[in-house]
This record gives sequence, C-alpha cells and structure tokens, in this order.
Amino acid sequence: MFKVVGLLALSMAVAANAAQPTPRAASQERSIKALSPEQIEDYLEGRGMGMALPAELNGYPGPRHVLELADEVDLTVTQRAQTEQLFEDMRLKAVALGEEIVAREALLDELFASGTASEAALDDLAEALGRLNGQLRAHHLRHHLAMRDLLDPRQLDRYQRLRGYGSAHGSVGHDRHGGH
Repeated sequence: MFKVVGLLALSMAVAANAAQPTPRAASQERSIKALSPEQIEDYLEGRGMGMALPAELNGYPGPRHVLELADEVDLTVTQRAQTEQLFEDMRLKAVALGEEIVAREALLDELFASGTASEAALDDLAEALGRLNGQLRAHHLRHHLAMRDLLDPRQLDRYQRLRGYGSAHGSVGHDRHGGH
C-alpha cells in the first residue's frame, strides 16, 4: 500500500514538473530568440557588455568609466577632451558593429523560424557572427589600451581605487605598455 501511494505521489510530482515551462520558454516570444531586449539595446547603443573585463580588471580603464570619474581622477582639460573623443570613436564603431550583429542574429533566427536552415547558411551566419563579436571585443579592448596611455600612474591608481579594484594593478607594467 505504501509503495502504491509513494509511486502515485512520485508520478504526480513528475507530471507537475513536466508541465512547468523551462527557463527558455519565455525566449520564444522575443523578436530575436537568442538575444534579450537588454542585449539588443546594449549592442545598438555600443555598450561594452563586459567584453573588456580582462583590460578593466588588470589596470586598463575604459573611456566611459574614466569620464564618469573625470573629476575624481583629476583629468586635465586636455585629457578630458581626448577621453571624450576616444569614447565617441569607440561608441560609433561599436554601434555599427552592434547593428551588424543584431541584424545577423535576426537572420539566423529567421533561418530557423522559416524552416529553411541549411548547414551552409548556418555556417556562414555563425562564422560571420563569431568574426563580428571578435571585432567588437577587440575594438573595446583597444580603447582600454589607448585610455591607459592617456593617464599617468597616479591617475590610474586613483581610478583603480575608485572602481573598487585596489591599486595593485593600477601602475604595474604601465611603462611596458606605452604609458608615462
């Protein structure tokens, strides 16, 4: 009797779990299934999306964050103007690459939604997306390199502390990377 009740309870639990939507079920309603609305906005606005974390966390600040902390790191008038230009250059190309990525993701989604997916089309789109994402990441990282070269070691250390990273990486190896 206990076995029957136990099996009945187990089968009811399994049935209840099967009826629960998976975490991905909500993605079916997206215009581009593989990208959340936030990701699409990040791409279209040229945001970094963590692509430059290896630079940021190793003492190579990004232009956006330096501008946010311009007064605290004591940017000179010239440094501020150069940082603003660097940020705008970074943003413009990042937006263009982001638009291409979103468009290719939409094509990839449509390929499957239409039932016309083939290995050749899939390979072309996936390779293009890989190249574009790599270009976007390198683009953001290059601007972290350039930003580091605009700041002196004291400003780098100050930036690191303000961002909560400590000062350990703030000036380590700065001269090796073309800095002051």
